Amino acid sequence: MTQPIIVPGRQARAEGQHAISARGQSFVIHEWSGSGPDYLHIHHADDEAWHILEGPLTFRFRDRTIEVQAGTTVFVPAGVAHTYYEATGPTRYLIIMPPRLRESIDALHGAPRAEHGTILRRFASEIVEEGTDTQG
Repeated sequence: MTQPIIVPGRQARAEGQHAISARGQSFVIHEWSGSGPDYLHIHHADDEAWHILEGPLTFRFRDRTIEVQAGTTVFVPAGVAHTYYEATGPTRYLIIMPPRLRESIDALHGAPRAEHGTILRRFASEIVEEGTDTQG
C-alpha cells in the first residue's frame, strides 16, 4: 500500500462507502461487529486492540469480565488470555492487530471448530480455556 486511506465516520460516509479495512506492513485495522471466539485464547507474540465505536462490547479475561462502552479502547498485550462478545446488542468497533492475527482470523472463519486449536498454534496462539455459552 502506498497511499493513505481516509474513511470518515459512519454518518459522514457517502452512500456505499465501506468501513475501514486496511493492511499495512506492521498492523491491520478493520471496522468490525460481532463476537470473537467463545473460548479464552492467548496470542503469544502479538498484541491486539479494540476501539469501540457503537454499543457495548464485553471482554472476558482469566480473572474478570468487563463490559465496555462506545469510546473505550481496550489493549490486550501478547500473553494475556482473552475473548470478547456482544452481550446486549449490536456493536461496532475498530480492531487493530498485526497481519499474523488477521491471517489467523481468516483461517478460522469457515473452519470446523475442532480445527481451531491446530490453526491457532500455526499463528503462535492457543486456546487456554474452552468456551461456555456466555454470549447470550
